[in-house]
Amino acid sequence: MRELVLDGRATLASLAEKAGLSISAVQSRVRRLESRKVIRGYSAKIDPEALGHNLSAFVAITPLDPSQPDDAPARLRHLPAVVSCHSVAGSESYVLLVRVASPRALERLLQEIRTAANVNTRSTIILQTFYDE
Repeated sequence: MRELVLDGRATLASLAEKAGLSISAVQSRVRRLESRKVIRGYSAKIDPEALGHNLSAFVAITPLDPSQPDDAPARLRHLPAVVSCHSVAGSESYVLLVRVASPRALERLLQEIRTAANVNTRSTIILQTFYDE
């Protein structure tokens, strides 16, 4: 499985060689992992900066009115700059990973998040990512 995580395009032959197994044994194991939803899919790793998303940030959000329905993730799902949304323990309710082109674009996105989800925001700019998965 580690080899597939490192290279989702690895051939069954190369996986078999590295694992010391036959191709059919590896194919059987991969299919079983797929059917059990251990392997949820295969995807390409895209460099956000190559797409012009030069600024990444974590945005913690807290509802302005805790008595209102907790539907912030659904209200923010349509925003393409919001890459992921995580429910967290602590003073904030959720932490978003966002990617935008510039500080000005982040400012606009934060306003859009506040308006769409009726939340307060606290941002942390990502300077460098050492590893991601």
